[in-house]
Amino acid sequence: MPIVTIQITREGSTPGASAATVEEKAALIKGVSQLLLDVLNKPLSSTFVVIDEVDTENWGRGGLPVEEFRRQEISRLE
Repeated sequence: MPIVTIQITREGSTPGASAATVEEKAALIKGVSQLLLDVLNKPLSSTFVVIDEVDTENWGRGGLPVEEFRRQEISRLE
């Protein structure tokens, strides 16, 4: 019984969106489940997928809150 947790930031994939869409989440669940079936022969019916959306203020990278990290990355690339 595999249990897979996917953590993503709570922001959409398009401008103005505040979260992944129901369709995007369904695609993640389907894809991960299929991968476990293909690679480890784990039945779809026994695979659990949990999507945990985290507010960007609770997500960090490189010792910084992710929004600040992204600002610095953009400035660095300009």
